[in-house]
Parts: sequence; structure tokens; C-alpha cells
Amino acid sequence: MKTLQQINQTMRHLGAKTRLKSAVNMRFAVLISVLTAFIPLYGQINDDYWVLVEGGSFTMGCNDGEKECYPDEQPAHKVNLNTFYIGKYEITVKQYRTYCTKTGKQMPNMPSSGWQDDYPIVNITWEDADAFAKYYGCRLPSEAEWEYAAKGGKKSAGYIYSGSNDWDEVGWSFENSAKTLHPVGQKKPNELGIYDMSGNAWEWCNDSYEVFYYASSPKDNPKGPQKGLGKVNRGGCFSFDYSLMNVHHRRCSDASSKGTGTGFRLVKDVKKK
Repeated sequence: MKTLQQINQTMRHLGAKTRLKSAVNMRFAVLISVLTAFIPLYGQINDDYWVLVEGGSFTMGCNDGEKECYPDEQPAHKVNLNTFYIGKYEITVKQYRTYCTKTGKQMPNMPSSGWQDDYPIVNITWEDADAFAKYYGCRLPSEAEWEYAAKGGKKSAGYIYSGSNDWDEVGWSFENSAKTLHPVGQKKPNELGIYDMSGNAWEWCNDSYEVFYYASSPKDNPKGPQKGLGKVNRGGCFSFDYSLMNVHHRRCSDASSKGTGTGFRLVKDVKKK
């Protein structure tokens, strides 16, 4: 049988071990919080997700004779836009899975790369993207907003691709992707701090697509034609040629179509005071 002195010594020993364990746990928690402060919040749509794009005027499209300028991107024309917020990253698999869990919707068909949390969500129809945006009180960007943000807004340096004249510096295309999607935010951002507006995944815009819309597009906050052949995709993707990642390239897809390289990002309006 242990003496009272032995029992007291045992209790003091256990107390010291408990305090040591508590201190270690606390230090570990602090370390984790410091490390995670530097990890992009790919799974959340919060203040860190948004980039403010100050409104202004810019030249949208291109003119005949310019490199990689197609008829539906002509003529170059002046557009005036209000200030808005745009997503820093394309919507990720994790963000879309969270939405599906909350709403009871099904995840889309899994791409060959599998479901990786920090990859852009793909195999998404325009209707899917629009429903997601509305659920979070947001919307899809107009085609004009998309191009203005891709060009760097008021900070634009006039690059061919979003953030550089070197396509490999800012985007994933057929030439450098190894034929697969990549985590968002790995390449260099553009002048506004927005990632992957060139390459990785095509991005749905809100606008309907019409080949010669630019010839009659309004100057102030254009929203696209009333009717069109489908919906606009922008930005290029991992399985297409790098030249399609330029900031004025347009593509049309049916609103109900699903592309293995098509995703989206969100936009929201600035609240008026």
C-alpha cells in the first residue's frame, strides 16, 4: 500500500504531465493557426474570396488584323462599367460540394482528374452555375465585366493574357497542363490579384452569345443580347491551345451543356450607401 507521501508525489507528477500536455497542445494550436493564415481559403466564399474591381472605361474586343482576332470579337469598342466585386479564384470542387450538401443537389460527373478539393469545379452547365451564384446572393459576370477584370481594370498593363504576355506564366493550357486540371491560384495573378482568368477552366458568363453583338453593343454596362445561340464562355482551359487564353477570345456553349473543362467564378454588386 502506498504511503500518503507517495500518493502526493504521484499526483504532483500527473499534474505536471497534464500541464505539459496542455502547453504542448496550446503551442500546436497556435502553430496551426499561424500556418493556416497563409493558406488561401479555397473552401470558403468570404471576404478573402473577393477582389474589388473599380469601375471605369476600357476597350473591349479587337480589330481585324490584330493577332488571334476572330470576327465575333470585332469591332473593338469602348465600354463603361460600374464598380463590382469578382472572385479571386474559380469556384472550387470543395465550394461546390459544400453547396450540394446544403441544397441536396448532386455533384456533376467526375472528370478524369477526380475530385480534388482545390481544383476548379467542372462539368457544370450554365444553369448549374447560375443557381449556385443565386444561392449565395451573387451572379455570374457579364461578358464585359469578365474581360475588364481579366485585363486588369484600371491597373491594366495591356497584356495579351490575363496578367502577362507570357501565357505559361499565368495559365494552364494544352501545352503545359499534362492534359489535366490544376489547383486554383498556382500561376501568377493579374494586375488586380485575380488568378486563372487565362486557362485552367473555361468560365461561364451571364450573357447570351451572338456573333455580331459587338457592332451594336451599348456603351454602358452591356448585358449581352436578349437572345443568342447559347451562353458565353471565356478564358480558355487546360485542354485547349494557349492562344485561346487571350483576354478578348469568346466562345459559345449551350446553356445546358457540360464541359470537362468548363467552370465559373462569381461576381457581386457593390452595395450602394
